Amino acid sequence: MDSVELDRRTRMHEECVPPDLVDRLLALGHADLVRAQALAEDGDWFCAHAWARLLADRGRLEEALAVLAPYVGTGWWTAASEAARLLDAGGRGEEAIALVRPFARDGERFALRDLALLLARHGQGDEAYELLLPHVADWFLAEPLVEVGIGLGRGEEVAALLEARIASGTSCARCGSRECGERYREPFHAVKLLASVRERQGRTDEAVALLRSYDSTPVDNRDPLAELLVRHGRIDELRAYAADEDWPRAVRHLAEFLEARGDVAGAVEVYREHAERYWWYAPALLAELLARHGRSAEAIEVVRALNSAEDCTVDLLCRLFAAEGRAEEGLAHLDALKARRGKEEWELFRLRGPLLAACGGLDEAVRESLAHPEGRSRYALEDLAHLLAGAGRPEEAVALLEEDRLEHQQALGPLLVELGRVEEAVALLRTPRPAVPLPEPVGYSDCPPF
Repeated sequence: MDSVELDRRTRMHEECVPPDLVDRLLALGHADLVRAQALAEDGDWFCAHAWARLLADRGRLEEALAVLAPYVGTGWWTAASEAARLLDAGGRGEEAIALVRPFARDGERFALRDLALLLARHGQGDEAYELLLPHVADWFLAEPLVEVGIGLGRGEEVAALLEARIASGTSCARCGSRECGERYREPFHAVKLLASVRERQGRTDEAVALLRSYDSTPVDNRDPLAELLVRHGRIDELRAYAADEDWPRAVRHLAEFLEARGDVAGAVEVYREHAERYWWYAPALLAELLARHGRSAEAIEVVRALNSAEDCTVDLLCRLFAAEGRAEEGLAHLDALKARRGKEEWELFRLRGPLLAACGGLDEAVRESLAHPEGRSRYALEDLAHLLAGAGRPEEAVALLEEDRLEHQQALGPLLVELGRVEEAVALLRTPRPAVPLPEPVGYSDCPPF
């Protein structure tokens, strides 16, 4: 085994059985096959990962560690991290720390974070704090620094560090611009972290004031101020915040809070109030809310009113038509769009298949798909194969992809498993694809045209 190759396969999901399919194999009773791939000389990491966890869950920790040992022996951090997790969960924290420490010493950021959290959990919080302290500007390591610092009762020290980072970010080191400074503050979520310190100290008003005073970068479509207001039941403030046109995510947080409380009508009204201001964003969320509560007919009218030919809007509308048993109307909508645009790219054409199948026209969907200008492309054939398999015709789906097995191995593998051709599926997924030569460099110029 080679750590670089293991890392490439894992990141790209190449020459391996992907994790969701490993879970499926175990569910179907093919544990011996998963074990064989885990222990193979040219091992499959996802199989090894699943098999080791299964053994550990059964109380067979030593056997689990033996499965991971060849992978850890390559010096690959991902394997060492999993072995350390199993050791720690098995009550062997000191061994986990000893395993992680060399990786942290070599500068591996993930290892540094894991080591600090392990140390803190096992009564060595001061060492963890000192380990993380030089990395306060690193967004990934600043978060555990806050956790460890608060756990040690050193919240004020952490707060002072973050306040200094916020102050130093008011102007950009490159150009001196205050505007740039707002973007280049390090860590980028220093304000959010400082607010979390104040919140955990019971100083909620200060946390709210902090998040109001600075632009707090939303991450993963979450709004820190809106979430803070929800946690503390300050819904009137959240309503006022949602009324500010600069913060559309607050609208979603308010509606989600109301829905979770059972006030569906209130959530609907929130989205309706902001539908014009946040075109597509609020109407799409409103449509999904209505559909969740059995009001798909209303949802369809909300999306229809957008009168949009954007892929995401049409996709949502077609899904709503199908769920409501109105596939014919969905097809008519696609026909009207095609007439208006004069063409139908695959992104919209692919929506026809499920609608035609819902109308009993699966064979027609197959013919039309293969006749489309893009119908023989990799993505089109795989879309069609998924449609056939979902309609209960997996043999035809496999036959469609068999012509170029390696090109379609990620889509073909799961289909073969469902047909009981499990060993064939695993062998296919583990087969390397032919190397594709890199394209010739096109050159670079910093003069127009770029």
